[in-house]
Amino acid sequence: MLTIGPEGAVTAHPDHSMTSLFATMAFHWAGRSNRFAEQLHNGLAPHRTQKLYYSTALFTLPDRQPVSLAPVSAIIEIGAEFLEAKINAFKQHTSQAPLFPRFEGMVRKRGTREFFHLAATTSPSEMRTETDLLEGVKED
Repeated sequence: MLTIGPEGAVTAHPDHSMTSLFATMAFHWAGRSNRFAEQLHNGLAPHRTQKLYYSTALFTLPDRQPVSLAPVSAIIEIGAEFLEAKINAFKQHTSQAPLFPRFEGMVRKRGTREFFHLAATTSPSEMRTETDLLEGVKED
């Protein structure tokens, strides 16, 4: 499962922080039979997601209030073609048009690498750098 960290990512936007909190709670609660038990009927069972990642970055925005980003524990090479697709996809959100130049600048600064922080896992382990977010995930 991927979400933004509770700091609200590089922008520290409060909506992003709330998204993180709810997504993190969903990760921890989804696999428990004592949460929302009224939804477990007709053979439905809880599903336990194995990993929770927060997106993160190796830079902050100097013209914004300070933000403390989670350290990088996974680096995924996405390639140049996906970088352009990501920029073009964001530009489909016309309500965000004033942010297009800033977003594109941040994405290009990051380059063809995406950074994540492994925030929780169902298989406790020591922290190490990953290059595959599905590493260690077992098929149910």
